[in-house]
Amino acid sequence: MEMEMETEVSSGEKKKGIVVVLIGPPGSGKSTFCDSVMKSPQRPWSRICQDIISNGKAGSKAQCLKSALESLKEGKSVFIDRCNLDREQRSEFIKLGRGGGGPQVHAVVLELPAQVCISRSVKRSGHEGNLQGGRAAAVVNKMLRTKELPKLNEGFSRIMFCYNDADVENAVKTYTTLGPMDTLPSGCFGLKNPQTKTQTGIMSFFKKVSAVPASSSNEATTTPKANENTENVRRVSPAKLGPVVPTTLAFPSISTADFQFDIDKASDIIVETAEEFLPKLGSARLVLVDLSHGSKILSLVKAKASRKNIDSARFFTFVGDITKLHSQGGLRCNVIANAANWRLKPGGGGVNAAIFKAAGPDLEAATRARANTLVPGKAVVVPLPSTCPLHNAEGITHVIHVLGPNMNPNRPDCLNNDYTKGCKILREAYTSLFEGFLSTVQDQSKLPKRNNQATMADSERNKKYKGTQDKARTDNIESGSVDDARDSGKKRSKEWSSWALALHVIAMHPEKHQNVVLESSDHIVVINDQYPKARKHVLVLARQENVDGLEDVGRENIQLLEEMHNVGMKWVQRFQDEDASLVFRLGYHSVPSMRQLHLHVISQDFESDHLKNKKHWNSFTTSFFRDSVDVLGEVKSQGKANVESEAVLKGELRCHRCRSVHPTIPKLKSHIRTCPSQFPHHLLQNSRLLARPEPSGETTTYLQETMDKEKINSGYENDLVESQAVRFVSPPESPVPVDSIPAKKLKIPLRDVVKAIVMNSRSKEEVEEDRDIYKKRSSCVQILLEKGFQFPK
Repeated sequence: MEMEMETEVSSGEKKKGIVVVLIGPPGSGKSTFCDSVMKSPQRPWSRICQDIISNGKAGSKAQCLKSALESLKEGKSVFIDRCNLDREQRSEFIKLGRGGGGPQVHAVVLELPAQVCISRSVKRSGHEGNLQGGRAAAVVNKMLRTKELPKLNEGFSRIMFCYNDADVENAVKTYTTLGPMDTLPSGCFGLKNPQTKTQTGIMSFFKKVSAVPASSSNEATTTPKANENTENVRRVSPAKLGPVVPTTLAFPSISTADFQFDIDKASDIIVETAEEFLPKLGSARLVLVDLSHGSKILSLVKAKASRKNIDSARFFTFVGDITKLHSQGGLRCNVIANAANWRLKPGGGGVNAAIFKAAGPDLEAATRARANTLVPGKAVVVPLPSTCPLHNAEGITHVIHVLGPNMNPNRPDCLNNDYTKGCKILREAYTSLFEGFLSTVQDQSKLPKRNNQATMADSERNKKYKGTQDKARTDNIESGSVDDARDSGKKRSKEWSSWALALHVIAMHPEKHQNVVLESSDHIVVINDQYPKARKHVLVLARQENVDGLEDVGRENIQLLEEMHNVGMKWVQRFQDEDASLVFRLGYHSVPSMRQLHLHVISQDFESDHLKNKKHWNSFTTSFFRDSVDVLGEVKSQGKANVESEAVLKGELRCHRCRSVHPTIPKLKSHIRTCPSQFPHHLLQNSRLLARPEPSGETTTYLQETMDKEKINSGYENDLVESQAVRFVSPPESPVPVDSIPAKKLKIPLRDVVKAIVMNSRSKEEVEEDRDIYKKRSSCVQILLEKGFQFPK
């Protein structure tokens, strides 16, 4: 794949400098990198090194900034040759690129193995900053433990990660061949593991520091910086690092392929509509994607956007598969557009078939929840569940289906070359697409950050644990608990409101809150939810610091998650001993409203006066609620838990059993008290739903019995029916009158009854076809309709 972002430059245009911030510990090769690039005559460079900034001696950051500004004014590009290992150290240099005419600011991250950096630092001599020998090993180790990887949202336009000699050589080549008028694509390139927090220092390596890995034996001696070591190293709290790119929409050209819309007219509409929407999108990006390197639509759009001086960092073209932009092309996108058909179904070819195939059945189900058809000129935004393969593999959170005008006489609804109408519809299509993307950008901007988690609080929760929290603060001061006050005091004022810290305070000091603590150990605390959303609702709190929610969980927390799950199971058993009819789920909210990881153990009756609004309901009955068993499986397999966007909290009020929609909470509560439906099929799997088993004599279902039979007649026999619900459907081929079917007590889920009936009332040749149907998450009615059953009028 390749990024196509070249900008046409007039002969008289003034060349722009570039600021390249080098990031890496001592021994990573920053100075060698600079020396290698500066040998090239392609572009004038200036190396800013704090170790020699003051007439060959160590200086200050202010001197580095001053020298960098002077070099930029002289028309040179600049290397900032410092360690720059945390955000604060980088921030002043990033400001060099602020303003409309400022230079682009890049980051080159030299993320070489720790033992390589330590070995180089220890073995070298004559270092500019005199950082060598045993002292160097200790400094490098400390710096590696506390560094922060850079993010695009710090202000970088481009970040390039280098993990080995080949990566470094590629980066050197990139900047060596860069001419004075050339630009580089924006984005994050080369990052292998987006969840990487820091590279751990290697203390044990000190004893055998002479054993340099073979891969580094040919590397040149580097000149890392010493004066930052004591001044710049600081303690940073663990956080989810990795690249945070601007929200990005990748979209194909609409209607120019199968619908044969004129490419020149289409390119005008794309550029004009993009130019109109970019100011509304903040820092978000628009990317036109095509599979072909020789794509005419990409060339036309790129040229026309350049003539209009549209920011090429925010609107550009890209060659690649729209379903693999990150994994194969290094381009991170949050949202992709699909050139859909009017039925919003898989099929055909091109982009539509590729996206539905990559996303799997989750996309089709999510689409059906939003719309059944689409008219030309319109778009529909579909959030992808966290279980979707496209979400997991590529980080895609939304797919926007859009339908344009048809100029192909061999396709339905052809406009017969009426470009007046066609251009109007295509402009409406792109407008609808970009408006849909704008809505996701606005939703994303409303998501609570780690420094503002209180934005999700409702008025009821603003009062939660207020007295407990105030008392806890007083207790901490009076008892001399200074470490807790100091360590989390800054976090309290900047990241969480006082009410949202209540769980953290209880978890850290359960002995001071015995009036609310039900159970405690070295690792967990159990309390009742003060505002329970069901008859039984308790919280299992983790007692580990710096684990505020699912986003902070990694493989190192597996044992903690297992203990929390086991404790939750114990409380389920205790509650079911009191009332065997209770059914439970154990799970976490994707984005917690209160600090401190906590597991909800909640009964599924939802009988509570505290369940008052849509957010309350959807936080426990949608994909926002992550089942404990799924979280454990994900952390064990991929090192992290998938989390769902808070956008799902705005969804419809649906019954958690039959999925019917209700307009208000009171009407929903009235319905769920009498809803006879079984729980959805996915909850009945993998022990997500915890119910007390029936006595052994009643556990045999008719499904098991019928599946053991080799052949059953095509019509319904009385002994095939276990549910009165089957009275409401009648197969046209059935010789048995519906009224003759007796009603019997339902012992198994209706879905399984339908499976048994349909599977055993068909010929053997149809069995495999039938099984394909059941693999889909279809409702009973959908299965019956697909098999030709009819509802009586």
